[in-house]
Amino acid sequence: MSNSVWQKSTYSGSNADCVEIRTVDGLVELRESDDGDVIVRTTSLKFAAFLQGAKAGEFDDLTTTP
Repeated sequence: MSNSVWQKSTYSGSNADCVEIRTVDGLVELRESDDGDVIVRTTSLKFAAFLQGAKAGEFDDLTTTP
């Protein structure tokens, strides 16, 4: 497995609690910076579909309290 550098959003600023992303061997890996041992892996196509859904508001109902 190749070693790639973790990147975080510029929106995170200097906060330690952010989502980090990298690509390794053709897969996209995501982790929470304060729990770096837990890594989610997916394909670039599935990740792109997730981002499109998030931008379109597909998951907004998951962030609101009833």
